[in-house]
Amino acid sequence: MSRTRTPDPSEPPRRRKRGFETAGALLAGALKAPAEKRGFGEAKLLTHWPEIVGEDIAAIARPVKITWGRGFGGTLVLLTTGAHAPLLDMQKDRIAERVNATYGYRAVAHVHITQTAPTGFAEGQVAFGRPAPKAPPPPDPVRLARAMDSVEGIEDARLKEALARLARNVLTPRKS
Repeated sequence: MSRTRTPDPSEPPRRRKRGFETAGALLAGALKAPAEKRGFGEAKLLTHWPEIVGEDIAAIARPVKITWGRGFGGTLVLLTTGAHAPLLDMQKDRIAERVNATYGYRAVAHVHITQTAPTGFAEGQVAFGRPAPKAPPPPDPVRLARAMDSVEGIEDARLKEALARLARNVLTPRKS
């Protein structure tokens, strides 16, 4: 018989006594079964993929599964678009080293690259790349109005337009 009791939906949920927890710690139990189904002993490779292999590789490839053979070390299967496959092929050793450094032992002996179209069949639909950059916030209207007032006295239309564009570019906040 099981000693764990099923929670009653009418009861409030039990409180944790450890304080704040990271989202990864809360989701670890829910992610474990699907990750193990694909051969990943830990979900860390899936959840921290950009930190493990780097942003440049993570933007063009996704880990799909790890298959385990008779020898020591498995085969990591990566999904990418056809155009990026030659780039990944040259970096197989680097990817395997970084994954193995994460696990702490030679978990991956081989890296297999699977090419797919970015759109198409349901299994091959993967969104690669980074999201489109956000538009920069507009400049401060008071400072922009003062800059435009100082440009008003210029008679040459091209110079006036160039200075106005320069003022907008200088006053628009940028990420540093």
